[in-house]
Order: sequence, then structure tokens, then C-alpha cells
Amino acid sequence: MRMGKENWQAMLTITEIECILESVLFTAGDPVPLEKLADICAQDKKTMQGILENYAGHLLNSARGLMLREMEGTWQLCTKPAYADYIIQLGTVRKTPGLTQAAYETLSIIAYRQPATRAVIEQIRGVSSDSVLLKLQEKNLIREAGRDDTPGKPFLFVTTTEFLRAFGFNSIRDLPKIEMDELHETEFPMENLPVD
Repeated sequence: MRMGKENWQAMLTITEIECILESVLFTAGDPVPLEKLADICAQDKKTMQGILENYAGHLLNSARGLMLREMEGTWQLCTKPAYADYIIQLGTVRKTPGLTQAAYETLSIIAYRQPATRAVIEQIRGVSSDSVLLKLQEKNLIREAGRDDTPGKPFLFVTTTEFLRAFGFNSIRDLPKIEMDELHETEFPMENLPVD
């Protein structure tokens, strides 16, 4: 007699669930939402979150080359940064072109101000940012997140999960704090900024 999917998944041990997670996350390559992982393993989200956190701790504290990262409700299997020099020796690692100074400036403004309009970005930078915004969107580091309620209804820009992954943050709250004396309030309004 054949068991239904729900029956065999209900009988999985934690170790079996961790093996499933490792296989799914390795195959996906990209971050996978908690809800999807919970569905695959037939677990509720709270239980799945606990299993993932325990497994992430196990990988981090073991002599393994992999780690499990959480990024705003998604999970990704990654290599530990300590082994980057060895991975580079493969010579086949996909590299994306680096960012220009203008792209870093724009990305920083969006990261700390999000959501930010093009007008706010250009006011802070003092130059047009159309092409830079387009490049950051093409690299999936920022995205449009609706429209502002100001006249003209300009687009609002926010960072993406890819931004978190690329810069090694788990959450936008992990951005380095900015000290008050480093900024001029007239150039960079302070509401929304994490400060020391």
C-alpha cells in the first residue's frame, strides 16, 4: 500500500528534513522563501524556521565548507567566506562587473533611505541618476516598490534580496551605522537612517 505525500512527510525525522533542505537549497542556488521550504517539507512556518535556524547553527559550527544564510524571510545555501580563495582557483566562477562609484553612491542612498525617489537620490548626489538606477535594476540590486504620494507619483526604489546576498547582510538592519557627524542633514535627511 502506497502512502500519500502528507503521511510520509509527517514521519520525517529532523535529520531527514535537513537532508531535504540541503538538497533543495543546493539545487535552487538562489534564496528560497520560508513558506516554500515549509510546504516542501510539510511543516508549519514556525517549525520550519526553527529547523532552519538549528541547521544553520550546526553548519556554521562544524568543519564544513557550507553555511545557511537567512535573508529577509528567504534561505540560501552558500559557501563559507573563509574558502573564497580556493573557490576563485576554479577559474570558472561567474563574476558580475563591479559597480562604479556612482552606482555605489546611489545604492547607498537607496539602502539607507528606502524607499527613495529618483528626485531624492538626485538631490543628494547632485547629478542625474537615470542610467545608474537602470544598471542597478538590471543587476537586481534595487527594484521599484510602488509610487510616492507626492505630485507626479514618482517611483519608489528599495534594495532587493540580491543586494543583501551580494553584500553579505541578513537584513537591511545589518547595514553599518552612520555617525551623525558624518552627514549633513541638509544633504541627507536623517529620518529612516540607522544611527549610533
